This record gives sequence, C-alpha cells and structure tokens, in this order.
Amino acid sequence: MSEAMAAASVRLLPPVGTDLNQPCVVRDVIDRIGDRWSLLVLGHLAESSLRFNAMHRKIGDISKQVLSRTLRHLEEDGFISRTVHQSTPPQVEYALTEMGVSFLQPLKAVLDWADAHHDAITQSRDKFARRY
Repeated sequence: MSEAMAAASVRLLPPVGTDLNQPCVVRDVIDRIGDRWSLLVLGHLAESSLRFNAMHRKIGDISKQVLSRTLRHLEEDGFISRTVHQSTPPQVEYALTEMGVSFLQPLKAVLDWADAHHDAITQSRDKFARRY
C-alpha cells in the first residue's frame, strides 16, 4: 500500500464478520442516495423548494416517471417532504427535511470532489477507451 493510501486509510465499511442476517446499513442507504438521480434532486432542493414540473425542467433529461419514483423514494427515506396545496389543479411542492438538510454537507463534499476530478476522470476514460 502506498504512503498516500495508508495516510488516507479510514474504515469506511462495517468490519468483516458483521451479522449477515442484518441488512447492510451502508448498502441500504447508498443504494438510495447513490442512484443516478437522487443527488441531483437533493442538490436542486438545496437551493429552494420546488414543484414537480419546476424540478423536471431543472433536471431536464429525466423522465417524469423516473422523477416521480425518485421523489417518492426520497420522501419514503425522510430526505424530502411533499406538500399538496389545495388549488385547481392541486400543486405539489417538495422541500428538504431536517435530515435532507443534514445531508447537504457530505453531498457538497462529493460534488466538490467530482468537480475537482472530472477532467482527470474524463482523461482516464479516454485513455481506457483507446486501449480497447
């Protein structure tokens, strides 16, 4: 192991031998927030609460069905709240919950890391594609 890897070494996963009858906490949470769309939804809701169509316009390349499912999952897990305003037609607004707000700091760290390393990742992908 390199010195840099040893210095950065941190236990990220549960220790080996964890009770296999219990769901993997890491996988359970990461599967939800690590999907293709959840981070984008949470990132947009960090700026302000949004109605469904406004969210759809901001993200752009997501189908309404997938956006609806993503919002439902994030609500189910407690990251966002859904408020129905009685109007004709009814308007639904989504906002971050307290737990959703608490996730913004680690989310910002991931997004900052992605931004800082995007060029290197793109170059690595290009180099890999030329090999195969």
